Amino acid sequence: MKKHSAQNERIKRAYFIYLAEAQGFSESTLDAVAKALNRFETYTKFRDFKAFHIEQAQGFKANLAERMSLQTKEPLSKATLYATLNALKRFFIWLAGQPGYKSRISYSDAEYFNLSAKETRIAKARREERVPTLEQIRHVIQTMPATTEIERRDRALIAFTILTGARDGATASIKLKHIDLEQGFIDQDARQVNTKFSKSFATWFFPVGDGISQLVADWVNYLRREKLWGLNDPLFPATKIIVGESHHFEASGLDRKHWSSAGPIRKIFKDAFAAAGLAYFNPHSFRKTLALLGGQVCKSPEEYKAWSQNLGHEHVLTTFSSYGDVGRHRQAEIIRALGNSPT
Repeated sequence: MKKHSAQNERIKRAYFIYLAEAQGFSESTLDAVAKALNRFETYTKFRDFKAFHIEQAQGFKANLAERMSLQTKEPLSKATLYATLNALKRFFIWLAGQPGYKSRISYSDAEYFNLSAKETRIAKARREERVPTLEQIRHVIQTMPATTEIERRDRALIAFTILTGARDGATASIKLKHIDLEQGFIDQDARQVNTKFSKSFATWFFPVGDGISQLVADWVNYLRREKLWGLNDPLFPATKIIVGESHHFEASGLDRKHWSSAGPIRKIFKDAFAAAGLAYFNPHSFRKTLALLGGQVCKSPEEYKAWSQNLGHEHVLTTFSSYGDVGRHRQAEIIRALGNSPT
């Protein structure tokens, strides 16, 4: 069975370069596009893209709707269908303008990858997201052991995330020189810190409790005073892996280098919440916790603007619309309270 097309691979490579260099898309976005294209090529048995016709788009769309998720064993969600088909639509719109394809594919052909208007509304509908409460986060931190330096690092890592709202990619790359305990802030310098959209900004510690900020301070002082690490060393170093006496790989303290990705950070979060008897919340959900907290403590537009900037948002509406949704439980409380208010 044919498993690839050399001609397709060449034009896909050109498209990936276009997405990365001209559009500035991340590697994760390119991976998602590559997955969508592979699904389509598998369906067409890797026929040359020059042989594309609208019946292929229609057939693939129907085939995709019948597929089952490997994880849930249920039909793929409308959101997955929308993301896959939209990636293909964008590709064929681009392809229609390329030499050798212009005479074979029209821009309107790509429209056949659209879902129905009803399915699109379902796919794009916003669902209520689970957000940890500050009390839950404090409970996790308080139940975490701190006997070994790895355990101390893990506890300080979770405390740091709610203290600063830093994204996990930034946390994995931040250095000791980027944190100022005296002033209570971190310098998210995009030249060295992996920030979103490579944007530099300063974040002052959020008011989430002195106990949490003290854990972070204790960790920084441990690295600086006891381990004698320098300013260019990582704030949260990777785990050192060695071959133990049993001839198996095992953890052996801290390695003096950064994690290569944010994967280990998410695992630390997952293990910590499980050990505390709570459902898993990923690092990014802490930013939503902070956004909701800002809505409660900020008393003026200026205060909320400062809170929004502290999360790295240029526009306060980003914080308000993307992170500040009122949960159902709180929504019910507010509406009921308004109903009981004197008119």
